Amino acid sequence: MSIQGEKVRLRAIERSDIPTFVRWFNDPEVTQYLKMFLPMSLAQEERWFEAQLDDRDRSIFGIETAEGKLIGNIGLHDINWKDRKATLGITIGAKEHWGQGYGTDAIRTLLRFCFGQMNLHRISLSVWDYNPRAMRCYEKCGFQVEGRLRQAHFHDGQYHDEIIMAILENDEYRM
Repeated sequence: MSIQGEKVRLRAIERSDIPTFVRWFNDPEVTQYLKMFLPMSLAQEERWFEAQLDDRDRSIFGIETAEGKLIGNIGLHDINWKDRKATLGITIGAKEHWGQGYGTDAIRTLLRFCFGQMNLHRISLSVWDYNPRAMRCYEKCGFQVEGRLRQAHFHDGQYHDEIIMAILENDEYRM
């Protein structure tokens, strides 16, 4: 089963995706926008993969182009079924696909699934203040800034703010 968007298809991640993820997560250009900062081994990613298979509070999808090329992943973390909320995370690891609308379509596709199928009410995320491209993407998808954690992240020798954003199921969002 996959979840179809306009430009992307979201599908379950597979064990065979692990080497690709490790390559992306060891690329400083990719990880500069993520919370991870230490090198990742294949064994670590395999342990993560095994752990998430039975984790009811997390749901990770591979992002594929219409041609079937894996270009990233997107997921829901800390799913709280009682309060109907989750935290979104996304990575477009294939840098040649940056800035082409794949991330926007993946987010919109996942939001439709979250609100229409999973019965979630609130999706939140955080983004570093030095990632304006991501902030524009999130705003385009309907996320609103809810707060700022001042100097919460240390990167490249200086402190940066963490911006908290969220969208509710009844917010107007462009699908």
